[in-house]
Amino acid sequence: MSGNSGRGPGRGRLVAIGVTLVVLLSPFLWLLQMSFKTNDMILQFPPLLIFKPTLENYTSLWHSAFSASFVNSLLSASLSTALALLLGVPAAYALSRWAGRGKHALGFAILVTRMAPPIAFTIPFFLFYRWIGLLDTVTGLVLVYTSFNLPLVIWMMQPFFDTVPRSLEEAALVDGARTRTVFLHIVLPMVAPGIAATAILCFLYAWNDFFFALILTRTNARTAPVAVVNFMNYEGWEWGKIAAGGSLVMAPVLIFSLAVRRYLVSGLTAGAVKG
Repeated sequence: MSGNSGRGPGRGRLVAIGVTLVVLLSPFLWLLQMSFKTNDMILQFPPLLIFKPTLENYTSLWHSAFSASFVNSLLSASLSTALALLLGVPAAYALSRWAGRGKHALGFAILVTRMAPPIAFTIPFFLFYRWIGLLDTVTGLVLVYTSFNLPLVIWMMQPFFDTVPRSLEEAALVDGARTRTVFLHIVLPMVAPGIAATAILCFLYAWNDFFFALILTRTNARTAPVAVVNFMNYEGWEWGKIAAGGSLVMAPVLIFSLAVRRYLVSGLTAGAVKG
C-alpha cells in the first residue's frame, strides 16, 4: 500500500504538469498549426485538426519584404543587447564596488530613467533622428534599444556583483593580478547566470518592440513585428502569413532561451533572493 500511495502523488503531479503545459502552449501550438494551413482551411468551421500541411505561407513570406524585416530585427536586437551588456556590466560592477556617498541615490536615478513611458521620448527621438539622418536605419534602432536596456542591465547586474566576495578580488590583487584580469577571469564567470538572464530580458525587449520601430522606421529598417501587421490590410487579413510570421518571430527568442537555459533559472532566482 505504501508503494501505491508513493506513486499516486507522483502521477498526479505529472498530470498537473501536463495539463498546465497544454493550457500554456495551446495558443502557440494553435498559431503554429495555422501557419501550415491555407486561408480557406483556416476559415473553415469547425476548424480542421487533421489536414495536409503546406509550406506555402512560409515560402511566400520569405520571398517577400518580410525576410529583410526579420534580418533587421535580428541585427537591432542582437547588437543592442551586446552593446547594453558591454556598457552596463562594467558600470554595474563599478556601482557595486563604490563605497562613497550617493551610491543608492545614483542607482535609483539610473532606474528612474527606465520607468519613463516610451511615448515620452518618441517626438524627441524622431526630431533628433531626422536632423542627424538616422531615421529608418538599424543604427537608430540599436541606439534607442540600448538607451532603454542600459539602465535595466545596471539595475539587474548590481545585486549579482554584490554577492561576489571581495576577499577573492583582494587575494588576486595581492598575488599580482591586474584589475582587468580580476574582473574578466574571476568576477565575470561568477556572475554568468545573471548576465544570461539579463541578456534574455534585453533581447526580448528589443525583439518585441513595436512602438519605436513603427515610428522611427519606414521601409529600409522595418522590423518583423511591424512587417506582420502589414498583412492586415483593406483587402483582408492574410491569416496564413500572419500565423507564419508570428511563428518565425517566436523562433529566435525560443532558440536563445534554450541556448542559455541552464543559466536562466539560477540567474533569475539569484537576483530575486538578493537582500
